[in-house]
Amino acid sequence: MKIENHKNHHTDLYQDNICVIRRSQTFQMWITLSRPFNRHTDRLHLHLKTGPIPKVGKRTHVIVPLVEELNGNCWEAAVVEENDKRIKLSVNSPGTAVIGRYRLTVEITCPNGLAIYTFNPSDDIYMLFNPWSKDDSVFLHDEEERQEYVLNDVGRIYCGRVNQIEARTWNYGQFDSGILATCLYILENSKTLCSGWGDPVNMVRIISAMVNSNNECGVLVGKWSGDYKEGTNPTFWNGSVEILQQYYASKGSPVKYGQCWVFGGVTTTVLRCLGIPTRTVTNFNSAHDTDVSLTIDVYVDENMDFITNKNHDSIWNFHVWNDCWMARPDLPPGNGGWQAVDATPQETSNGIYCCGPAPLTAIRNGQVYLKYDCPFVFAEVNGDRILWQRNADGTYSKISIEQKVVGCNISTKAVGSDERNDITHMYKYAEGSEEERIAVETACSYGSKPDTYESPTAKDVTMKVVMEGEGPKLGSDAELIVKFINHSCENRNVSLNSQLAVMYYTGVHKATFQKEKRDLDLPPNKETKVKLALSYHKYKDLLVDQGALMLTLLGRVKETQQVLATQFGFLLRTPDLIIKPIGTPVVGQKMKVEISFINPLPEELKDVVLNVEGIGLLPVQRITVTITKDFTPTLTGAKKFVASLHCSQLTQVHGVADIYVEACSSNTQE
Repeated sequence: MKIENHKNHHTDLYQDNICVIRRSQTFQMWITLSRPFNRHTDRLHLHLKTGPIPKVGKRTHVIVPLVEELNGNCWEAAVVEENDKRIKLSVNSPGTAVIGRYRLTVEITCPNGLAIYTFNPSDDIYMLFNPWSKDDSVFLHDEEERQEYVLNDVGRIYCGRVNQIEARTWNYGQFDSGILATCLYILENSKTLCSGWGDPVNMVRIISAMVNSNNECGVLVGKWSGDYKEGTNPTFWNGSVEILQQYYASKGSPVKYGQCWVFGGVTTTVLRCLGIPTRTVTNFNSAHDTDVSLTIDVYVDENMDFITNKNHDSIWNFHVWNDCWMARPDLPPGNGGWQAVDATPQETSNGIYCCGPAPLTAIRNGQVYLKYDCPFVFAEVNGDRILWQRNADGTYSKISIEQKVVGCNISTKAVGSDERNDITHMYKYAEGSEEERIAVETACSYGSKPDTYESPTAKDVTMKVVMEGEGPKLGSDAELIVKFINHSCENRNVSLNSQLAVMYYTGVHKATFQKEKRDLDLPPNKETKVKLALSYHKYKDLLVDQGALMLTLLGRVKETQQVLATQFGFLLRTPDLIIKPIGTPVVGQKMKVEISFINPLPEELKDVVLNVEGIGLLPVQRITVTITKDFTPTLTGAKKFVASLHCSQLTQVHGVADIYVEACSSNTQE
């Protein structure tokens, strides 16, 4: 069964002879009993336990019930085949299951008492995250990206200088023998509660803390002095396998030595091994902000000489960290997707040397108040370098600002090739653009020096997005209304940037499909409505199931420098199915129901399927579109007839009809 499970779960590359599966997906197992299984008298439960002290309430002791039919996204098992004393089970797990090593026990209650079957450690089940399952928060939608960010065991890491970018091949080796065991050993050494190992947000924080040795029991000792006699020069490593093997063999003794690209490479190995999509990222001219000002501050005295004891901020030629893919239900919608994670020990996060996960969307927009460690990452990629001069009275004056110094050519390996992919645009807007300046000023307003940039002279303009009626319809061009109110007695001019993006229901950004920039004239003491056109042909090929659209607005009032920023998420309305019973519903008598709907799209629908059902009316059926459907009620009383429609271009079309079924009289039977 291991071979079949491994193939179906995309775990066939793991080189250990163990059962490796992914959560939120059915797996198969054979169980040999002392006698044939009797479905009528025997009650079977699987017990799966993980961690040192398994507890049902902590989801580390799972009792899997036997059911007649699997429903999915929960712990359950069903007998699918019997062969004398052997039974074959199909087992489901939820998309939130704790990952790790599970010990298996089977309990059967029968007329003669309780029978317990305890399996050998070689039969333990290793549960991983599942980027192939929509019910898992690390679900990655593109198969090519899953192949790259989960299954590719060799990559490229970039280093050098901004104008002299070099690449080195790195062997991640996440499937090599013993690496999965080492990754779980790292988690155990973290002394964190394994009940939290099902949350990828928590998991990447644990791993980013454990890959460095600044925290207890970590993997790598960082060293930048040039003296590496007591260990290995960081430039000598070609991959992660030797490092992890050495760590495991030494029973958790930190390996010497690592620098940022080594920390990044090992982090990619561990997280890909556990099933979290991960890429290694290099930021050129990477800033290190030490005082949470979100600027890179340089101090000089009255004679323009550097003040040594005040200049703590720095800019590295390059710095390597990681991006991990996951939903962020703990944050406002739109912050799912790529998250920056850094295992190189620079600054502490909640007292621990780790960094992230910081949403790239939040970093891009300057929303540094969101967790985790957004201020630090923002400064790395988009902090301005500011020169401060000491005055005669001991105060400091800002004498220059350099805006395009840090965060250049942010790079990662391209999907499916060894080419370099520049992802700077994912971390920040174009340098010098209005959006980028708004992000910088927004971020700095939450830093330790909120007055670094001039505050607006007034905040007398308000902006609000409103949706008239029931909102835009799928398949049609539409308009969104943005209301501005100028509360002042003077004209106000606003530079407004808008963009529309398609979002997955998990809050993960899929693609931006429409951008617009306009200048607005707002009369004094008046409300001004601005219409934003929504074009169907721009988003039609990007729509996803249960998806939404997100409108982002960034603006600035020219006279006062007031910043206006908001995000507005909304769904596109789909038509309802109209269900109309024909005739009087009577138990045992065939009747018809008419199902109709209006195609909202300016194109022909293809491969349309209707799903209809009704308890006491008819079992679940999937049919191609018809005008009427025959069925025979089986139960009396108030019932609901439910239908849904699906095709490649259109989903989430539903309908329901209330049907009261009368009892069959003797006259009717005659």
